[in-house]
Amino acid sequence: MRLTDRVAVVTGGTSGIGRAVAQRLLDEGAAAVVITGRDARRGAEVADQLGKHAHFRAQDVVREEQWPALLDEVIGRFGRLDVLVNNAGSSGGDEPQDPAGTTLPHWRTIMADNLDSVFLGCRAAVAVMGRATPGSIVNMSSTAALMSTPRFVAYGAAKAAVTHLTRSVAVHCARAGLTLRCNSVHPAMIDTELGASLLQQFDADPQRARDGYLTRVPLGELGRPEDVAGAVAYLASDDSRYVTGTQLVVSGGLGA
Repeated sequence: MRLTDRVAVVTGGTSGIGRAVAQRLLDEGAAAVVITGRDARRGAEVADQLGKHAHFRAQDVVREEQWPALLDEVIGRFGRLDVLVNNAGSSGGDEPQDPAGTTLPHWRTIMADNLDSVFLGCRAAVAVMGRATPGSIVNMSSTAALMSTPRFVAYGAAKAAVTHLTRSVAVHCARAGLTLRCNSVHPAMIDTELGASLLQQFDADPQRARDGYLTRVPLGELGRPEDVAGAVAYLASDDSRYVTGTQLVVSGGLGA
């Protein structure tokens, strides 16, 4: 197992990709995985389902003051923090996201959920990780960062910024002498609630939207949360010790 004795934090870890990531890290031998989210009741239920090495901490990832407190608490309780997965984010819901129809408040909300949260996580991690033991930050971006997204321009712009932030954090850590790597994962549409909400930007009919999207995917199917979790586990482990500042695309060939 590649993550024996490691301690990890996974934001947005109560559903979808985040939950699959938490499960995979535990399967790889992690000593503790702390999942975070806004819904305390749901979080406690998921942590219980994941098993005795999973723990829940209520967190709003866009609240600046909560980040140092979270990481300090994890290190104080478990003695170390090896992996941070900045997974939490949102699609922006049903409001228009084309360049003409996106309102400034909606733009700012999407930026906060998908970009500010990752920045705050990276900043807090750089302050405490990569010293006594090597560490890894994995930021959840999207294939939306790598192509035009006229139907959800705010989401695409936020994820593109996450990609740039990831590279900058990686180089900063290396130059500062920290043994802390930082990489981004770029899923295409994944079979989750978030994926379904993004597909609705293409067509209000869910099945028609799904079928139309899959014509662009060489492998011909939506990815599963577990597909993304495998990529995250690789970047979290020593198998990727010489990998930093890069993008790992999990897309079924979309964009190839």
